[in-house]
Parts: sequence; structure tokens; C-alpha cells
Amino acid sequence: MTRRDDILELLQKEHQPTPGYVLAERFGVSRQVVVHDVALLRAGGAPVEATPRGYVLMRPPDGLCTTVFAVKHRPEETAAELTSLVDAGVSILDVLVEHPVYGEIRGALNLHSRADVQDFIDRMTLQHGQLLSLLTDGVHWHTVRARDGATLERGRRALAQLGFLVGDSSTST
Repeated sequence: MTRRDDILELLQKEHQPTPGYVLAERFGVSRQVVVHDVALLRAGGAPVEATPRGYVLMRPPDGLCTTVFAVKHRPEETAAELTSLVDAGVSILDVLVEHPVYGEIRGALNLHSRADVQDFIDRMTLQHGQLLSLLTDGVHWHTVRARDGATLERGRRALAQLGFLVGDSSTST
């Protein structure tokens, strides 16, 4: 069994993101070696996702509903936006912006709770991070997932009540 196989097996057992430095320490290699191993796993078809909190193996959605919400708001309203969705029972998988030069830029979020949202906000503050939506005057999209269509609708209504929803441009799958 190779180290990559061991990393994949570990991620299959975990239900929370595993930071790269944890994998590096566990396998006695550098963080860069872990990044390389994960890249090779992805190239081989493994659904490993890099999130702000670590690596996670993306599992099949088990009948969950997915949609995309187009939103626009000021940077200081980010916590309200994200919290309104998780409070409605909606998981926020990613954020996407359309850049005029680079095209589509997507960042993994994988936020499922208020604690996840607070961790994201804290990390952005601590790292002096810049929101992708700053590149597009606040306009961005979120891929979201919930257990059913009614829960997604609650999330859509929460965004609409805050005035963040752009049109009615959600598309379900």
C-alpha cells in the first residue's frame, strides 16, 4: 500500500476536513509532499476536495438537492449571508465569481453550521483574506445543498429577505 492509498483511506474514515499539516506529520513528510500526493489522487479520479479547513473526501449526495444562488452584498454582510443559509438548513459548498480576465474562479467553502461560518470569518480576518466577490463588485454565486427542495426554498427566501438574492436565478439539480 502506498502513502497515497493510506491518505485516501484516512480521508474515507474521516467526516471532518483533515488539515494538510496533520497528514504531513502523520506520514512523516512535508506539507508540499501531501499537496503533490493529493494532486495525484485527484488525477486518478479520487474526489478529494481542498477546503479552508483541510482535505475532505466528497461523498455522494444520497438524494440531497443542490442548487446555485446568485447573490450580491457588501463584504461586511458576508456573515449574515452565510449564517442565514446554514440557519435554514442549507450547506454552502462553494463560492464562484466570473472574472473578466480569468473567467470562472471557484473557492471551496463546505460550510454546514454557524460554527463553520464563524471559523471561516475568523480565518478570513486572521489571514487578512480578501473575498472573491471583491473582484466582481459583490456579485457571486454559491452552490448549496440541502436534504430537500423545501429546505433550499427556505434558504432562498432568507437571502431574498436580506436583499442579497440577485433575481430568481437559482438552478436546481
